[in-house]
Amino acid sequence: MRRSAWGTAIAALAVIALVGCAPSTASPQASASRTAAPTPSPSPTPTVDPAKAAVARMSLAQRASSVIMGTVPGTDPAALRAFMSSGPEGSSLGGFILMGSNIAADAAQEKAVTDALVIDPALPPLIAIDQEGGYVSRLPWDTLPGGRRLQSADPAQVQQVFAQRAALVAATGANLNFGIVADVPANPKSFIAPRALGTDPASSSARVVAAVEGEKGVVLSTLKHFPGHGATPGDSHVSIPSMPMGLDEWRAGPAAPFAAGIGAGAEVLMFGHLAYTAVDAAPASLSPRWHEIARNDLGFMGLMITDDIGMLTSSGVAAYRDPVVDAVTALAAGNDMVLMIAGSDARTAGRMAQAIVTAVQDGTLPAERLQDAAEHVMAQRMALRPAQ
Repeated sequence: MRRSAWGTAIAALAVIALVGCAPSTASPQASASRTAAPTPSPSPTPTVDPAKAAVARMSLAQRASSVIMGTVPGTDPAALRAFMSSGPEGSSLGGFILMGSNIAADAAQEKAVTDALVIDPALPPLIAIDQEGGYVSRLPWDTLPGGRRLQSADPAQVQQVFAQRAALVAATGANLNFGIVADVPANPKSFIAPRALGTDPASSSARVVAAVEGEKGVVLSTLKHFPGHGATPGDSHVSIPSMPMGLDEWRAGPAAPFAAGIGAGAEVLMFGHLAYTAVDAAPASLSPRWHEIARNDLGFMGLMITDDIGMLTSSGVAAYRDPVVDAVTALAAGNDMVLMIAGSDARTAGRMAQAIVTAVQDGTLPAERLQDAAEHVMAQRMALRPAQ
């Protein structure tokens, strides 16, 4: 029961009266000595970022390998495990992307494939798949609509579809879906148009948010192809599409679905091999400026990954003919992970990791940039760890 204000006042007056009537027998010094010293407040315990702490314990070779996502064909467990341990000094790669030849007959058999990719169960690799649905689909048993069929669907339906798709992906053991196309097609006949979730910034934004919400908590979500393939003519699989759109115009249009998806909590942002020349003449995947825009303007704090580096080689541009060199350049530009598919073999990922080690050792790539990249990868991998 609370003491009333009046009762409190009376009690206080009684204490004062008693003190005033009591004889004083102690010296001022004795009274001071009996005064309780103030109890010091405990110093706050510094918060330790587990991803930073884990990366700090890694060797240079381990850090370099952790930022590579590659692939090899087939479903042979021994070959897959050997590939995942193909980094310098036997270090493990940070990720693997499942392509068509890696897909087994059903989800149960595919789970055996993905299990072979896990070298350390306490720290699973990022196992990715391009499961957009519709035009781009790796899982034959995914008959859900995608892309063009969802462009006329309401966001609630899109969320339901992506929730069901996420469950299909997770059942295979994959944990990262490269499945949300946030591009806004400028031309309905462009190669990206059948894959996009919307036909204008507003409709695309609403469906991108719905897709992220559908995948949330089941698989990691990816927004692609930043800063927006839909505005550029041409196909980045065989060229470096470019256009002169400036930053203000980009913010008013193509940026909207990416900003919306980031706000919804998408964990991964994939950078396209396309150039907005008024912002940077380099492809966005190799552009420090576009990575700054993603981090500083859009506030994206998650994992930034390239589109397939092998596509740069296929562009025919002489400056990009060596994917190993491109990998180092992409990391220096701000990517946290390098994706390599086209033209790679069982040794390519290891060669990329070794090139990163060499670049750090000779000062071409700042050690801090590799550390930052490895920390972003580590944070996502740690989030996938099984509950203790």
